[in-house]
Amino acid sequence: MTEEELATADAVSTALIRLVRLLERTRAQYQAENPDAVERATYLLLVHLVKDGPRRAGALADAVHSDPSTISRQIGHLVKLGYVERTADPEDGRATLLAATAEGRRVLEENRRLRNERFSQILASWSDADRAALSAMLGRLAVDIETFVGEPPSAPRAPGSPHPSRAATTP
Repeated sequence: MTEEELATADAVSTALIRLVRLLERTRAQYQAENPDAVERATYLLLVHLVKDGPRRAGALADAVHSDPSTISRQIGHLVKLGYVERTADPEDGRATLLAATAEGRRVLEENRRLRNERFSQILASWSDADRAALSAMLGRLAVDIETFVGEPPSAPRAPGSPHPSRAATTP
């Protein structure tokens, strides 16, 4: 790697670290101010249950790359809040399925709406082209990081479509 490539990597990683810290601080403030807020790891479980439908705890643990004991504690919290319910698995009555409740879906959508409104305000002074470029570049970065660490990309690509990191970065 050249000195220029390393300098660029340093600038990008420094900006990302700053961004993560700002987002964590914002998330902590949001959690303190909103009764529907749940911790990020627990929220991720709710996202998967809403997006993918009912699942067994083991499948959910696999989806979020966590161990079942951690998932069990987090699911217990979501059940207590009324965001997730446990039901018998129709394919195996001995097993339990976890499913988002109507309240869990409402909380997820409300949190998503508020997040989107905040980011819309933050990016309000940006041009449409800059917002589109940022979205494309962040998506590309996420896929490349997932590839680098050996995780499957979160969003599947359509058959025959180019790998996002090789796609054009301008709208």
